[in-house]
Amino acid sequence: EPPVGYPFAWNLMELLKAWPPDDPTPREQIYQGFCVFDYERDLEKAYRYRNAEVPFVIRNDPQVKRAVKRWNNPEYMQRMLGNVRHRAEYSESNHFLYWNAPPPSRGNKHGNPEKKRYLQKEAPQDWQAPTKMMRMTYEEWLEKANITDDSQLGPDMPHWYFRLIGCGETGPEGQCDNGSSEYLFDELTFFQPKDSLYMVEPSEQKGIHCRFGMKGVIAENHFDGSRNMIAVLGGERRYILSHPDQCPYLALLPKGHPSARHSAIDWSDPDLDAYPEFALAKGNEVVMQAGDVLYLPTNWFHYIISLSLNFQCNTRSGIGQEYMAPIHQCGF
Repeated sequence: EPPVGYPFAWNLMELLKAWPPDDPTPREQIYQGFCVFDYERDLEKAYRYRNAEVPFVIRNDPQVKRAVKRWNNPEYMQRMLGNVRHRAEYSESNHFLYWNAPPPSRGNKHGNPEKKRYLQKEAPQDWQAPTKMMRMTYEEWLEKANITDDSQLGPDMPHWYFRLIGCGETGPEGQCDNGSSEYLFDELTFFQPKDSLYMVEPSEQKGIHCRFGMKGVIAENHFDGSRNMIAVLGGERRYILSHPDQCPYLALLPKGHPSARHSAIDWSDPDLDAYPEFALAKGNEVVMQAGDVLYLPTNWFHYIISLSLNFQCNTRSGIGQEYMAPIHQCGF
């Protein structure tokens, strides 16, 4: 069983100072506070940790390793993805902050502007989208992202993210995305909705989502309201995790904001005058390599740094109740 106090956590400011997020250069020592299991040797233990709803990494799953081998063949990826234009995201820097701008309130056909207004959220008056959404082919994205000259990869230079979505039962006709990638369920058989280590509640699976990142890309700290299994299929990613009870210290944008449940503070350059509580926050980290799968329980915070060009896919399977209290206390 997981030991008392698992996973261990350190002061986040200490962790970030030791390895600044804008520097993707690997470190010999990191603040890793949770277990990495071997699929062949530690599967039973991994199940116990999953059932205890705590994070861990598992590696050396033969199914995952076969997918890694395929996805690291450039010709295979080009054949699989073809010329379909998928979702992509552009940022003028290496920081990517999720956003979901609400539509303006327009009333309704019955002339009652208040009806259903309570369902809509108003963006702050001076709000601007932090990134630009677009569509491009895999080949177009790779041409922009596959940069080997680090002088062109600075934190203030343009970066691109690329996405694939397999809707599964959430959209059998592909309604959830134009050009839905249903073949992901055949590619990543370990993420199919059936009983396995990766599926806590198979009937509650919400598709497969893949994100391809270029070196240096940062996905800002946030929590997701469901269980998450995250597989790195190429390259490396650094994950910084925080327990849900760290919510009061992480300077979250409030419910109703276009980037709600994400940190307002810049972890690359924390402003402790504006957010003094951040000095108390704790976390830990792990470097995930191709073939590694991370279990992230409901409501756990995660901040993601692409250490190289990489491919990552994840799937969700239901909502755990173990960490609801601290998130509710934060207003979510």
